[in-house]
Amino acid sequence: MKIIYENKVKAEGACVHEFEEEKILIIFGDNVPEGLADYCYIVSVTPIYGEIKPGQTFKADDLELKITAVGWAVPEILTGLGHCIFKFNGASEEDLPGTICVEEHDLPNIGVGSVIQILE
Repeated sequence: MKIIYENKVKAEGACVHEFEEEKILIIFGDNVPEGLADYCYIVSVTPIYGEIKPGQTFKADDLELKITAVGWAVPEILTGLGHCIFKFNGASEEDLPGTICVEEHDLPNIGVGSVIQILE
């Protein structure tokens, strides 16, 4: 499989688990605004190698799920800020431009050192 995007979690905010019921995972680069840091997994700002699109695979450590929708702003926000919202709701349309939806599933059990990938 070709790696389109890959990043490693460097830190996790104290409140990241508050989004478990909503099945939302938020990543942000080192420049995360102070008020948001508690709700994000902190990653490096890394490039994207290709287009992120539905049908590709979201992988967090050993969990692999199909991507169902990609917001139009994901490439710009992800490469510029390291920011993305992942929703595990199986939606075929995203509700925010910086969101990637994946097939419905509980949130992955990730933490510092976890690797997040998008594969084609």
